[in-house]
Amino acid sequence: MRHNLAGYALTLLLIAGCGCSMAGPVTAAPAQEKQTPAEKKQPLSKFDALRRFGQILDIVERSYVEDIGQAELVNGAIKGMLQGLDPHSSFLNAEEYKEMQETTSGEFFGIGVEISMENGQVTVVTPIEDTPAFKAGMKTGDIILTIDGQSTQEMTLQDVVSRIRGPKNTKVELSILHTNGREPVTLSLVRGAIPIVSVKSKKFEDGYYWIRVTRFSEKTTDELLSVLEDAAREAKAHGGLRGIVLDLRNNPGGLLSQAVSVSDLFLKSGTIVSIKGRSDVTERVYAAESQPTDVKAPMVVLINAGSASASEIVAGALKDHHRAVIVGERSFGKGSVQNIIPLADGSGLKLTVALYYTPDNRSIQAEGVVPDIEIPFEMPAKTDNESRFLLREADLNRHLENKGSEEGSKARKSEDQQMKEQLAQDNQLRMALQIVKGLPSLQAIRNN
Repeated sequence: MRHNLAGYALTLLLIAGCGCSMAGPVTAAPAQEKQTPAEKKQPLSKFDALRRFGQILDIVERSYVEDIGQAELVNGAIKGMLQGLDPHSSFLNAEEYKEMQETTSGEFFGIGVEISMENGQVTVVTPIEDTPAFKAGMKTGDIILTIDGQSTQEMTLQDVVSRIRGPKNTKVELSILHTNGREPVTLSLVRGAIPIVSVKSKKFEDGYYWIRVTRFSEKTTDELLSVLEDAAREAKAHGGLRGIVLDLRNNPGGLLSQAVSVSDLFLKSGTIVSIKGRSDVTERVYAAESQPTDVKAPMVVLINAGSASASEIVAGALKDHHRAVIVGERSFGKGSVQNIIPLADGSGLKLTVALYYTPDNRSIQAEGVVPDIEIPFEMPAKTDNESRFLLREADLNRHLENKGSEEGSKARKSEDQQMKEQLAQDNQLRMALQIVKGLPSLQAIRNN
């Protein structure tokens, strides 16, 4: 079995008296002259660095135990170089580049989990709702130890993604160490189509709505606008929209452009986010503009440790502009911006080029967004196999009715009863509703 060569340099050690035998002669490299301290401190020039790389490439190609092609060695070296920069930079071969594009624009197959490389461990940022990973109980902070019996210890992040994905209805077996677990557990998951609907909504009561944004893909803003228009139309008979709970919990992020346009729906003016890199070329400020679709209803935003990247841009912008009260738990803390750079052969680079800053010029990199009101999630006394986010197809606005099953329709609980059960299971959501209902009174008190 070939070993993963990404990011590894080959060192030939000749150890006398080790009791080991080798088939065939091994020629040691010529002894190098001793360097003076001054010479050691001098950085390698680009030419010297490339010459060293070429020498090592030649040694590995000639002397490694297996016959490895030069193209494979170079790809491994590129992956290792990018992996050594930060957890989010990586090399994407043509197939991986295509898969990456599908995650933001189309349907793809897998288990539905956002992952990151933290301290050399494959860590779950968040499972995507209504996916095999989510239904199997995978949670933020879980560590993926093996995939189909293969240790993830020496895999790159992209290797892990490629192994987890696969054709629909095929199985993948993961060994998982849960956040508070003492022993690994084995999960056998059947790959499925990852849903591309990113916005869901449900009415709390007349005038008050719960809106879940599960990620930021190409259609998120359009979906959110549609949901808000439906809510406004429905609430018109009851005095209009009176409050919104925007739920960004376990939202792993996505497209920067969508984070900006979603924030702009709730802001009339001012900075949404600024980006700062090594040079002026990468610096940019995104600002809100007044538009007819601006939403003025009081807001609460829910976040937790699974809220990352684009979610944190939205939460940070609404917090700094005092547009919404942020409730829940400290967010993940991914404050870096990646550019996807296509290459001529169909492959690509995902490269961290900048950090983003909230309107108050705060970087959330490795810090996260701190809620205005911190409320840890409390598991209900009794739980079943249902998720705590209980939105289903029947809960979606404009869902298609099943006209062929009157019995199923009669057996279905009323929306009010479903909402009561959801609030009973979710203490953060209960608090968010209470706060958003009290915001007009608090605002009036502050103005006086």
